[in-house]
Parts: sequence; structure tokens; C-alpha cells
Amino acid sequence: MEERITRARALLEALPYLRRFAGKTLVIKYGGAAMVKEELKREFARDVVLLKYVGINPVIIHGGGPQIEEYLKRLGLKSRFVSGLRVTDAETLEVVEMVLRGTINSEIVGLINGTGGKAVGICGKDGGLIRVRKMHSDELEPAPEKSVDLGFVGEIEAIDTGLIRTLESSGYIPVVAPIGSDSDGQSYNLNADHLAGHLAGSLRAEKLIVLTDVEGIKNREGKLVASLKARQLKKAIAEGWISEGMIPKTQACLTALAGGAGKTHIIDGRVAHALLLELFTDLGIGTEILR
Repeated sequence: MEERITRARALLEALPYLRRFAGKTLVIKYGGAAMVKEELKREFARDVVLLKYVGINPVIIHGGGPQIEEYLKRLGLKSRFVSGLRVTDAETLEVVEMVLRGTINSEIVGLINGTGGKAVGICGKDGGLIRVRKMHSDELEPAPEKSVDLGFVGEIEAIDTGLIRTLESSGYIPVVAPIGSDSDGQSYNLNADHLAGHLAGSLRAEKLIVLTDVEGIKNREGKLVASLKARQLKKAIAEGWISEGMIPKTQACLTALAGGAGKTHIIDGRVAHALLLELFTDLGIGTEILR
């Protein structure tokens, strides 16, 4: 009986958050262990379906770096990175599109649909969602000492949210692969964190939630920081106590807030039901970043 009462209390704790987020859009950057480990993948799909059933509109953006790397190795193609971005020549772009759209996106859609949801896989080229231009190496932070041709790596110029709004209102869960196209229809590889930040801002999302393989942002002493304001985060980046791997994710949060998103969160996707713990409990998990 005590276990049943505990479950009932958990539902009551969630009630004010269910009210607050009903009808709102949540952008979720899906990656890390949550996207690799089978049990975590299934739990993530169930959590997303639950969100939709209670009236919340999740939008999922995924990457696929490890899977792309595996396919490139099979084909005997070498990877090259500049400031964390994959240099993408025509041959690599073909692999990127195949893996992101044909393999990873399809798997996520299948998991959600198999759990009772209605997911639709799209990329930035669909419905004119994301218009991009070629990115140049001198735009990177940090910029390389010598100019480098990044190939088909895109910088986001504009986002048309019409397709996503149509899918949301029709009861579907959009699953977005990070590929865009320019005005001539040429495909470009996009950084998934970068896309998540821009899309959350354009949608005026209630939250951007970034799933990672760490607890959240930690200070110099290694202690988890529960909450930061944007100006504090910028200072932390400038002072160098945020690690290199975390910088794209924190930059995505800053981009989302600047674009109009309500709050952003960096949470540990290795924890089962991390999304639900962040959204529907008083303490939450990870680090929240506020305007």
C-alpha cells in the first residue's frame, strides 16, 4: 500500500507542471548514451509519448556523430575536424545524409511509433524548414590559425517553423535530422546542438532540454551548478571553466534564450526518465540556464 501512496504523491507533485506546460512546445536535443543504450532509447521514446499524451508538444533534434564515424571507417574514409566540426566533402556528405536520415531518424521514429506515439521524421530540407549558407572557418570559435575549407558545413540563415507547427497541431511528434539546404537546394551538414538552439528560439519554445552524458554544468571545484543566468554562463565560458565538449551545448542554450525560448536545461541522459524528472519534479536534475 505504501508503494501505491508514493506513486500517487508523485502524480500530485507533477500536477502543477502538467498545467504549466500544457500546450507548450519543448525542444529536446537527443544524444549521448540515451541515444545508444537500448533500454535508455526505449525509455526515452516512452517519455516523449507521455509528454504528447498530456498535451505537451515535444520536438526532437538528434545528431549522430559516432554512427557517422563508424560508417566512414567501414568505407575507408578518414574524418577531419576543425574546432569540433566535421569537415564534410561531397563523399562524406553522402554518408552523413544516409546515416542521419536513413538510419538514425528512422530508428527514433520507429521507437516512438512502436510505443504508441505518432512521430514523423524530417530534416531541414523538408518544407523549407531550414535555409543555410556555407560556413567559413574564420566564423568558428576558436577560429583556426589558417583558413580551412569546411566543405558542406552549413550556417543557419533562416528557419520557417510552419511545417513543425502543422505537425504539432495534427498530433505528430517531429523528429528533426540536422541537415539543411541553401537557396539552390544544395544539402549541408549542420551541428545538431547549434540547430537545437536556433530552432528552440524560433519556436519560442517553453524549454530547450539538452541530453548529455554528464550531470550538468560543474564549477571549478567539480560541484554541480543547479542554476545559472545567461550572463553568468558567458562569464564561465570566458574564464575557461566549462570544458570543450560542453561549450557547443551551452552556446545552444544561449542561442535559444536570445531567440525567445523560456528556459534551457542541460541534463544527464544516462539517468532513466531524465526528461520526466526534470519536467515534473520540484528538484529537477542537471543545470538550468535562465535569461
